[in-house]
Amino acid sequence: MRIRLALSFMPLGLALGIGAGPLVPLALAEEAEPIHHVSSEVCETCHKDIFQQWKGSMHAQSTALSDPIHGTFYKMEVGDPTAEGMIHKKSGKFPLCLQCHAPNAARDQTTKLDALPAYSEGVNCVACHTLKSYKGIKDEKGKIRYGLKAYDVADTLQAPAGFPRGLQKLTAADDLFGGAVDASSDGQKPNPHLGEAVELDGKQIPALTMEANPIQLRTSDACMGCHDQRDNPQGVPLCQTGNEFVAGGSQVACQTCHMPVAGGFADHTMGGGHHEGMLKRSIVFDIKSKPVGDSIETTVWIRNLQPHAMPTGAPFRNLNLKLTAYNASGEVVWENAKGHPAKEDPQAYFVYGLADDKGNPAPPPTATQAGKDSRLKAHETRELVYQIPAEGVVLVRGELYYNLLWPSLVEKFTELPKDVTEPVLIAVAEKEISGE
Repeated sequence: MRIRLALSFMPLGLALGIGAGPLVPLALAEEAEPIHHVSSEVCETCHKDIFQQWKGSMHAQSTALSDPIHGTFYKMEVGDPTAEGMIHKKSGKFPLCLQCHAPNAARDQTTKLDALPAYSEGVNCVACHTLKSYKGIKDEKGKIRYGLKAYDVADTLQAPAGFPRGLQKLTAADDLFGGAVDASSDGQKPNPHLGEAVELDGKQIPALTMEANPIQLRTSDACMGCHDQRDNPQGVPLCQTGNEFVAGGSQVACQTCHMPVAGGFADHTMGGGHHEGMLKRSIVFDIKSKPVGDSIETTVWIRNLQPHAMPTGAPFRNLNLKLTAYNASGEVVWENAKGHPAKEDPQAYFVYGLADDKGNPAPPPTATQAGKDSRLKAHETRELVYQIPAEGVVLVRGELYYNLLWPSLVEKFTELPKDVTEPVLIAVAEKEISGE
């Protein structure tokens, strides 16, 4: 942090109009670094719990330096995330992905993501809290605005509530010293959001003026710039959460699920596809089994509780169902697929497909058309019916798994850590089969 203080002095009495007195600072002139260079560690000084939540979020791990999946594709499509002057290899332009994954670096048109903590922190505190207003995902010509390009950006912090102190100022006695103090807080702690630099716990905190902006921060406008729609160079929709959200007809803001309020504060973990708890509460899952002749008719019942598709986001995210019948010894006597069900049981594979001109599966950068979309739509309930041979079956068990990558990508990118390649079990249901 670069802060230069210029102090001007005059007698205190003259400053107050009551006669001569000792010399004191009259003005504190501050030349501070741009607000988008401020590290989230500055915010941690006061907002320790929120900082720790954010630190464990994917927003904090969004850059090619931290996110192994994004980093893998970034290195393939762009290059070294610690080098300056990198361009997208195919377009020859500044990497658009930085507009979402490293917005502070995108503001400075730099690709050296380790040059400042504010760059390597990805979507950090100021990246979200300087979004002034949402202009929409498309410009006047229908071209998609990516990430920061979809917003007007402020040089002051934006907040859901800010500090509405106008009435207090009108009714309070004159404060001769005009300190940066939040009168509503316990212990009258210094507050840099009121417009002045402060010292707290031995640290110099720059002035980080905050203004109320609930229309931006408490609505889905805060999220849509990065989480609405993404097309590949051929115009094929890839990420399309915003479109799914609109089609679902929900009026609930993204933050209602992804930043629930507890104890008066919004949860800055911002759970999504990497958050097991969020995944588990996104689905209602059950199975119903009944004997029908020599078979056990089993219905798998799945409901998507989300106002967008499940899964959503990157097209290589997918769900798969494992349905298994066991005998009294716990041995498998029937299963819907030996391995991944994509080929043996396509209805048990929930995925957004991409294809080439001939209709063959294609990766996101080169796909020329959308393939089959078997994902659960917003609020959709789906039933899958199976006829299981009844002989020896005492238990039917259903398991629903969430995957961040297609099976083909798991096989290809063997260097990725297990926590991003292994399936996550998000729902289980069992039905005991009576011998009667």
